[in-house]
Amino acid sequence: MKKRIALLGSTGSMGVQALEVMAQHSDMFEIEVLAAYSNADLLIEQAKQFNPNAVVIVQKERYAQVQSALASDDVKVFAGENSLCDIIEMDSIDMVLSCIVGIAGLKPAFRAIECEKPLALANKETLVVAGDLITRAAREYGVPILPVDSEHSAIFQCLAGEFHSPIEKLIITASGGPFRGKSADFLEQVTKAQALRHPTWTMGQKITIDSATLMNKGLEVIEAHWLFNMPSTQIEVVVHPQSIIHSLVQFVDGSVKAQIGLPDMKLPVQYALTYPDRVYSPNPRFSFTDYPQLTFEQPDLKTFACLKLAYEVCCEGGNRPCVLNAANEVAVAQFLHDKIKFTDIPKRIEKALSSIPFAKPASIEAYLATDKEVRNILNDK
Repeated sequence: MKKRIALLGSTGSMGVQALEVMAQHSDMFEIEVLAAYSNADLLIEQAKQFNPNAVVIVQKERYAQVQSALASDDVKVFAGENSLCDIIEMDSIDMVLSCIVGIAGLKPAFRAIECEKPLALANKETLVVAGDLITRAAREYGVPILPVDSEHSAIFQCLAGEFHSPIEKLIITASGGPFRGKSADFLEQVTKAQALRHPTWTMGQKITIDSATLMNKGLEVIEAHWLFNMPSTQIEVVVHPQSIIHSLVQFVDGSVKAQIGLPDMKLPVQYALTYPDRVYSPNPRFSFTDYPQLTFEQPDLKTFACLKLAYEVCCEGGNRPCVLNAANEVAVAQFLHDKIKFTDIPKRIEKALSSIPFAKPASIEAYLATDKEVRNILNDK
């Protein structure tokens, strides 16, 4: 039988690639639900191609457009944030693939776990913001969380057959972004166009800026902490400009396993969807002769302060990662709208961390309240 998938965030970069993977394996997967925030045009196009049971457009103002366009198709149309969570309760869904960007993915991920749906997670903010609640709920309901981030998928693949082997440390690789090796003085003059010019990956604007500040690696350290139950002191970030080794696991006997491949998100998406099986992929193959030299270096935590801040809040726990994530989202948006400089991003995060006292939120709603408080402070509301 085909595995029936609810794809949340279908119109974003990750969602589009996920649909390409499922189209390549149409004998294995059926699109049950497609959900998008505001890109009604692409959502309509996807619905006509994949004929899901239902679609959700979160931005209610776009509902009429989607409803009208799909009136002659056998597709149910819903709108609003509540529908995004409610749709997950459908009995016909076998797995939820969350490609939503930002904290908007938190509630749907939690609902998927409550509904005992296996969760393939490309939304790192879910674990960054509320990793304690999410992982506790996953254990309680017996729901697997399958990582889709390339780095966490790499670690997950390295651990296959090794889940009972003691781990010494996890090593997460980073391309270094467009400003690898640049000085703090250089970063003061960085433009938006420069920051959006990633040397390896093609991604959405927010994650591309996170890669430029190295915050993306910081968020991945926090995500790995929760996914693999590993303290941040045993999670190392190594800059690897070629982006061929996606991450590594070092075991207590000194042996190191690495997952290697071309920089292509389709592989981790496919692995999460087909786990524990591996199936054929038509995508290009890696050749060592095309990459005769692989290099590695330590990240510059002084120049790229966002990574340092992420390590600090991971150690502190409680609401600190939530504050960091919200402040980063606001600061990146302000930079993209030419309101602040590139080097102001970590300063805005530090302002939020110093403004909000430490706490241990006990619910999703409490985390969302913290997130809102941070946004109000940094948007001067």
